[in-house]
Amino acid sequence: MFNFILHEKDHDTKARIGTLTVRGRKIETPLFMPVGTYAAVKTVSPGELEDLGAEIILSNAYHLFLRPGDETIKKLGGIHQFTGWKKGFLTDSGGFQIFSLSPLRKICRQGISFSSHIDGSKYFLTPENIIHIEQNIGADIIMPLDICTKIPTPYKDAQEAVNITIEWAERSKKEWETDSAYSTLFGIIQGNIYKDLREHCIKKIADISFSGYAIGGLSVGEEKSSMYEMLDLITDFLPDNSPRYLMGVGAPEDILEAVVRGIDMFDSVLPTRNARNGTVFIPGGRLLLRNSENREEVEPIQKDCGCYTCRNFSRAYLRHLFKTREILGYRLATIHNLFYLINFVSKLRGAIKQGSIDTFMSEFHKGLV
Repeated sequence: MFNFILHEKDHDTKARIGTLTVRGRKIETPLFMPVGTYAAVKTVSPGELEDLGAEIILSNAYHLFLRPGDETIKKLGGIHQFTGWKKGFLTDSGGFQIFSLSPLRKICRQGISFSSHIDGSKYFLTPENIIHIEQNIGADIIMPLDICTKIPTPYKDAQEAVNITIEWAERSKKEWETDSAYSTLFGIIQGNIYKDLREHCIKKIADISFSGYAIGGLSVGEEKSSMYEMLDLITDFLPDNSPRYLMGVGAPEDILEAVVRGIDMFDSVLPTRNARNGTVFIPGGRLLLRNSENREEVEPIQKDCGCYTCRNFSRAYLRHLFKTREILGYRLATIHNLFYLINFVSKLRGAIKQGSIDTFMSEFHKGLV
């Protein structure tokens, strides 16, 4: 059902290329996963995602549990049948979402009690029933329930969160083993910005043994230098023969820095959220489509871009769509951003294969990629 083959490692960095096999579908790494929180990537269709080169998308078990309900999705044939997306699905457990809704939840050793942000209904989620929910949804790769802590957090609180995360990982693995036919379970590494807690968590989670390892609790407000330093530490201890997944990171500059530190998988709402706000990726940074300088600009977002948006529309037209709040503007900007990021990661893979990652990094910082 699941396999990961590490093909090659860069000589001068930790960058690596590999292949995930998920239910018979081969996916090259490094890879970027567009986010479809509610089982839909905002403003684009499954067919468009496939045309853009997406191989796997991320959805959120917490949100799907609330609406339309995991039992409903199961009854309707599982998430692939329900959505029409035939390629890969990964579901996050919702630990981060519950973390971000701190006024509505309470954590104890057994699980998390929370009130729905939709209607106030009260629920109690455990590591075991999260696995059951994700199995009902039918995702290919699933995440266990964990505890994400804000930065900064006192050491003692971060330590307690790590201990519970490890305990929940053990319980999740046992539950998954009772019915693992349709999913692959990853472990999650927590520990805030404390090196000893991260190292301890890695060793304990690796001892439980998972098919892949996700890194949680980064890109939540810390300095970028702290995130990069932590990634360097974490990848030194993670198993070489398993995929490494950095959760919630999608800025091109952060993906590049993470790849050279040995990360294989990424997801983020950044490209789609930025697009809906009229901000698009270009080599060297970002372009604000609403700006007056684009009022009569006949050039596309990016001259050498092969996406549908850049092949057909000017910056002036896109600015007009955003100024008039036409939905087409959100769609076209999203198509460009997803194309840019998926293509960016593809170019990164090529640079690793060719042994030219240093050149790629230099060109990126010069605004050429």
